[in-house]
Amino acid sequence: MAAEGCEEMSGNGELEESSAMEATETPSPPPTEMEEMAVEMAEENGGGTMTPEAPEAPEVSEVAPVPDPSSFSVPPTVEDEEGELPVDFERLWKAAHDNPQDFTSWTDLLQYCEQESHITASRRALAAFLTRYPLCYGYWKKFADLERRAGYNDKAEEVCVQGLQAIPLSVDLWIHYINLLLGTLDMNLPESPKRIRSVFEDAVTAAGLDFHSDRLWDLYVEWEKEQGDMKAATAVLDRVLKVPTQLYNSHYDKFKAHLNAHEPKEVLPPDEYEELRASCRQSQKAERAEQAQEEEEERPPGEEEPATPEGNDTEELMQKIREQVLVRRDKVYQQNEGEVRKRWHFEDGIKRPYFHVKPLDRIQLRAWHSYLDWEVAQLTKDTKEPSPEPNQEAQEGSEVMAPAPAPAPAPAPAPAPEASEGDAVAHDDHRVRILFERCLIACALYEEFWTRYVQYLEPQSLDEARAVYKRACEIHLTHKHTIHMQWATFEERHGDLVEARRVLEALEKTLPGLAVVRLRRAGLERRAGRLDESEALLREAVAESKEKPSLHAFYSIKLARLLLKLGRNPGKARGVLQEALEISPDNGKLHMNLLELEVSGDPRPSAEAVQECVTRALAAPLSPHTKILFSQRGLQYAEDYGNSIQSVLSVYEEHQKLLKELGGKKRGAENGDSEDPEKFSKSEDGSAVAVPPQVPPTMPHVPITTPPPPMMGGDVSAQSGYGGYGSWYQQPQYGSYGYQNTWNYNQGYYPPS
Repeated sequence: MAAEGCEEMSGNGELEESSAMEATETPSPPPTEMEEMAVEMAEENGGGTMTPEAPEAPEVSEVAPVPDPSSFSVPPTVEDEEGELPVDFERLWKAAHDNPQDFTSWTDLLQYCEQESHITASRRALAAFLTRYPLCYGYWKKFADLERRAGYNDKAEEVCVQGLQAIPLSVDLWIHYINLLLGTLDMNLPESPKRIRSVFEDAVTAAGLDFHSDRLWDLYVEWEKEQGDMKAATAVLDRVLKVPTQLYNSHYDKFKAHLNAHEPKEVLPPDEYEELRASCRQSQKAERAEQAQEEEEERPPGEEEPATPEGNDTEELMQKIREQVLVRRDKVYQQNEGEVRKRWHFEDGIKRPYFHVKPLDRIQLRAWHSYLDWEVAQLTKDTKEPSPEPNQEAQEGSEVMAPAPAPAPAPAPAPAPEASEGDAVAHDDHRVRILFERCLIACALYEEFWTRYVQYLEPQSLDEARAVYKRACEIHLTHKHTIHMQWATFEERHGDLVEARRVLEALEKTLPGLAVVRLRRAGLERRAGRLDESEALLREAVAESKEKPSLHAFYSIKLARLLLKLGRNPGKARGVLQEALEISPDNGKLHMNLLELEVSGDPRPSAEAVQECVTRALAAPLSPHTKILFSQRGLQYAEDYGNSIQSVLSVYEEHQKLLKELGGKKRGAENGDSEDPEKFSKSEDGSAVAVPPQVPPTMPHVPITTPPPPMMGGDVSAQSGYGGYGSWYQQPQYGSYGYQNTWNYNQGYYPPS
């Protein structure tokens, strides 16, 4: 990572310059705020993140196995004889565990343990912290240094391995691990160099495609030179010449210096050397033959041709071989330079590539989204367009020139997917995944990037997509319910109902009382055909929420609708709502749902039950406006389904009394003038009909038995919020489970005239 490549952290937490490898050249554009990054790294250092099983990197014979995130564990501690824990340890330990999402409480605990130099306390604190925040690579280094200073080299190595299982993209942690091995292994043993080389291969496979992986590659090259294997050093240089990195130009300069410092036979692969040697010798012979012919024409008569050396490779031949080697590598370098130029703008926009709990600003989030958009587009472009036009760039980053110590040549064309072996970088799936993993280092606490990664992986591998969900939900976003529910939906969509249930149950244990999770669990069981389980979940929620009347009413309505609509048991549904009304008599939604239940039944036996609902609502502590609406609904029901005119008139008289008691709204409630200035409504066939004029006050003995048409038109009920679930589900926590107004018949079924 960029932050990893600038400074090293010693065991005591102090920042010091890295001695493992120093870059000889720096690019022309200024670095991305390295001083600010170093300050934040000193407080709490972040690293990479875990990659799923990735395809093989180019020219790597053995790919390091990528561990399952669920297998991550901190190595067991070694018992020591230091006695009791420090005085304030338990207090700080409790503070961190009581609020595990408070990063400051953890750093206070770790700092205290370090100041006390107490190995047992430090082990406990580091193990617990890294389980919660495994992306902080600096603390893995501290843990390893702690064990090494205590004389437990095996434990120090084990800590590094565990850290790299958690964050294999951390260049800094790989270098720390390699330096640990170099300092502890007996290099006189034949197996030691093999092991070091194997670790280097694992490192460049896991993190070698990172834009800031230059130090790792340089360390590998220098180590091979120290082993005296110049051909192996050349092979590593050849590989890094194809990788777009920040210091790409320095690798080419080092290749030139390496080639000029040794005989070509010592540094080149045998096949390439013999091929170039034969080609250059043939070229030399042709040049000499042409030169000899010219000299023979000018030679005095009788003078013999001078003898030429045969069988020995001259310095001139070696120089020609070197020139041909550079001609080949220059093509690779030019192509790689073009790839660096495309990425430079995006890389320069990333100011914090390491993990931190502090939020990223919107500019940083947009930068990551733009970079991902471009990289995925390049992959799609190469798949659909095998022959791209020269100098055609995908996005704004192509206009930014890459740095170079010398004047840079013109931009190279983007390489085609089926290019020759000298090709620089293909836009393959592995490179896209590496960028996603880099993004999830800095953006590990943002659900949107995890979701986007899953969407990319799902068409290719369900297991890999599932592994990303597992990492996000079980390590980094344990208290973010949205992504857990997305995971459950993913599992249900792909037929794994057992795993979907497990995910939702685990989420409910982590976040108890969250209504949306309980509803999702009930919905899962209902869709699976287990109506009894769905009902049981809702009944349990009703029973557990009696101390919270509003939530209790919400669950009761849900349960009643399930029993009525799917269970076909209006009796049970009625009982649920009536019990809820005993707890919350002032809840208008409960009254309305009970009224809806009674109205939806057979009108002949339901008339009494409907009027009973209206009477109960009018006696409840509801607002005057709501009571008027209930009274209107009862009057309209009596008008539509009443058995005798006497029953209708009785209801009407009670309605008139209510209007007088509530005061001043009789005319508006009767005729709806205030709601419908044009005095028009919709009839059942959708046509516009005029509302009859008001009855003159001189006819007091002729009652108006027909309630105003706007009641069925939906205007009053919709504006008032009663009659459906609209206002209830407009609450933020229940916004995604809304229902349309059940009384609004015309609006939902008939088109406007």
